[in-house]
Amino acid sequence: MSEGPTIRPRRLRSTPAMRRLVSETRLHPAELVLPMFVREGVSEPVPITSMPGVVNHSLDSLRRAVVEAAEAGIGGVMLFGIPSHKDAFGSGATDDGGILNVATRAVIEEVGASIVVQTDLCLDEFTDHGHCGVLDARGRVDNDASLERYRDMAVAQATAGSHLLGLSGMMDGQVAAVRDVLDQNGFTDTAILGYAAKYASAFYGPFREAVQSSLEGDRRSYQLDPGNRREGLREVMLDVEEGADVVMVKPAMSYLDVLADAAAVSTVPVWAYQVSGEYSMIEAAAANGWIDRRRAIEESVLGIKRAGADAVLTYWATELAGWLR
Repeated sequence: MSEGPTIRPRRLRSTPAMRRLVSETRLHPAELVLPMFVREGVSEPVPITSMPGVVNHSLDSLRRAVVEAAEAGIGGVMLFGIPSHKDAFGSGATDDGGILNVATRAVIEEVGASIVVQTDLCLDEFTDHGHCGVLDARGRVDNDASLERYRDMAVAQATAGSHLLGLSGMMDGQVAAVRDVLDQNGFTDTAILGYAAKYASAFYGPFREAVQSSLEGDRRSYQLDPGNRREGLREVMLDVEEGADVVMVKPAMSYLDVLADAAAVSTVPVWAYQVSGEYSMIEAAAANGWIDRRRAIEESVLGIKRAGADAVLTYWATELAGWLR
């Protein structure tokens, strides 16, 4: 009769207590950031049909939701503004009375002392053409002209009180340009999150509905090609060199290799964004009874953390934090 194996890894999986004791990766509410949409001109939250459970907030419902998020113990919120009027220049992005800047002041007033209030620094929600920058005479995104708009946006958002600016436009030199203007204007304590490795992904689809995007064409001339792993790491290191306080990989679940590469070498925190399409796929499968919703949510975020993310932007942040507490 065989004596059986001497080495038995299953010993460390034998009971819930043992599995908890030897767990290599854990989630904590403070490592979660909640993306939130606030829409100008609405008095009640407006459901986003392709993202069940997510809404375009009114200012009042936004205030209530950020208080709930802070009480759940999450680390921060990322605000996206949806204006009533758009133009080619994205004027609403730098208007002191524009929806994002108004919302930022409101959120700072509610929870600014307890969580990190973050704002999306990009033009796509504010432009009638839907691109992340301004266009030249030939209809192409003009990198350097867009940087000037980003500089103005940075001052506007910092003035409104944003703790951390999320530079998501993927323009070359955006981190250096924004750091320069922030420091020139006395905002040396305002942090920069560089969306460093942001890929031209199909998984952004529901987000386009959320922000009422008017995009025609695509963003492949400035967002990364999905097949390029080394280029993702190069972009991460460029943002670090330019002064980013945090760098981002986006989307998360289809780019865990890029996330792991970045985490292995970055000298600043590395975050990942579990984007709208990732959220909606799990919600749709769970609604059809095909997967266990809670287990799938927990496993999906845990996998992103295991790959190296120091924090995760996820639309489940508040709900997940409640489970973790």
